[in-house]
Amino acid sequence: MGLATLSGYRITFAVLAQSNFISLVRKDLLIEWRQKHTLFGVLLYVGSTVFVVYMMNGQPDAKVWNALFWLTQLFVAVNSVAKSFLQEPANRFRYYYTLVRPATFLLAKMVYSTLLMVLMSLASLVLFSVLLGWPLVQTSLFVLISMVGSISLSAVFTFLSAIAARANQNAALMAILGFPLVTPLLMILSNLAVKAIAPVYQPGWWSLALVLLLLDALVIVLGVVLFPFLWQE
Repeated sequence: MGLATLSGYRITFAVLAQSNFISLVRKDLLIEWRQKHTLFGVLLYVGSTVFVVYMMNGQPDAKVWNALFWLTQLFVAVNSVAKSFLQEPANRFRYYYTLVRPATFLLAKMVYSTLLMVLMSLASLVLFSVLLGWPLVQTSLFVLISMVGSISLSAVFTFLSAIAARANQNAALMAILGFPLVTPLLMILSNLAVKAIAPVYQPGWWSLALVLLLLDALVIVLGVVLFPFLWQE
């Protein structure tokens, strides 16, 4: 009887955690849709950047096109994803503390940030193709890499935003901690994307892909392990 009761409690807790997770993601998406200023502001930034590059240099070659795309994704992540925790008031954190587990809250923020980043990446690809040409040889591979890159940038900047938010809203801390993490991440993504541009054999491509996946998993695991300590502050 005791084991059955314990199993019932575990199932109930898992259902509640899943419900809270979905509710948190839905809440962030609804807030983003109602405000819209961040969404359209990032779209305006991407469109103006691509247009200025086109007016100054026309359609660049494939390698420059690749570098510009990932730099654009970096600034998109900084202007949209990095604000996921910084825009939450301190009193609201105390309210969330009474409702959900810290790991559920962090993972919900990461999923929301990933969805937003994927949308921005697709919009960037459309704008790049219209104004800066389409030098891709393997379109599906580049789209897949951009999706994985969206997950990577979202995970990193969401975790950094959580640290900055719990450190008295210190956005400078996020920039200081983010530089050594984002630099190798962008280099890996740009090197992986070269295969979708240049139809030549590239040794070590799968090793780079494995390093990227391990880096993403490491950031997510560190966030789940460390965020509860920040949550209690």
